[in-house]
Amino acid sequence: MSDPTLEGRKILITGPAGQIAFPMARALARRNEVWGIARFGDPASRQEVEDAGIRALAVDLAQPDFSELPRDFTHLLHLAATVRGDDCDGAIRVNAEGTGLLLSHCRRVEAALVMSTVSVYKPHPDPWHLFREDDPLGDIMLPFARSYSVSKIAEEAVARFCAREFSIPITIARMGASYGPRGGLPTFGLQALAAGKPVATRFDPCPYSPIHDDDMLAQLEPLLDAASVPATIVNWAGDEAVSIQDLAAYGAGLLGVEPRVEVTEVPGASIGSAVDPTRRRAITGPCRVPWREGIRRVLEELYPDRVRPAAASRGRRSP
Repeated sequence: MSDPTLEGRKILITGPAGQIAFPMARALARRNEVWGIARFGDPASRQEVEDAGIRALAVDLAQPDFSELPRDFTHLLHLAATVRGDDCDGAIRVNAEGTGLLLSHCRRVEAALVMSTVSVYKPHPDPWHLFREDDPLGDIMLPFARSYSVSKIAEEAVARFCAREFSIPITIARMGASYGPRGGLPTFGLQALAAGKPVATRFDPCPYSPIHDDDMLAQLEPLLDAASVPATIVNWAGDEAVSIQDLAAYGAGLLGVEPRVEVTEVPGASIGSAVDPTRRRAITGPCRVPWREGIRRVLEELYPDRVRPAAASRGRRSP
């Protein structure tokens, strides 16, 4: 991962041990003063964060105590979130109320990025529908995350209010299928294949717009520069729509295993999560890591002794 261009700034990142946040925080810490807040229930994760040059502070956004947290940050990256099953009240308390309290505390920042999700879109009957930022919002209807969509829609509303009430330039970034060596939906599927297990999904085909860690880091500064009052809302996902079936087939080809995919349909749930990248491309320019290259990079880092030097994708052709 290359260094970002931000330099000499004081940046607060929430959830700095997370799959998305840690690589970003680690890279930013090379040229900036970076603080990270989380519950840090696992001492090992806190140690990893501190070893990366990030100043760690334990804060629970369900009941935040900001008494030891400075107010003079130049930028805020609010990347943390909770998924709480059926507990809508708890999810809204963390994802929405916690966001408001955090933005109130950091109201003097030059710009804030608040991470949302493409799970805020109302399910569409066409799995290849590319969700646009002005599409209807709704519940993605996933049984393991029944509170997630509603709490993230609430978070967006709170962030939009804070932008206007406190004059904070904010970008609300609706994250798609991010991935890298630390995880993400495409990576979890690859790990399942490497372990001889099937990739689980909810429809055939089930498309996503995967975005690699390196593209996310490269696009961070333009997205912060696009922060505004009222808030800027943008899909943060890759340029290419690809089904989980094709991702699995290509990854299996590189690993030399069978591309096993297990489909369990969920009535009413969203059958696709691909997005229209037009608005994001106008801000950041195109992605630099095509999905096939990104999958290869992940596999070469996780399984360097197993990846074939030249394996053709056996995926089905996407429309």
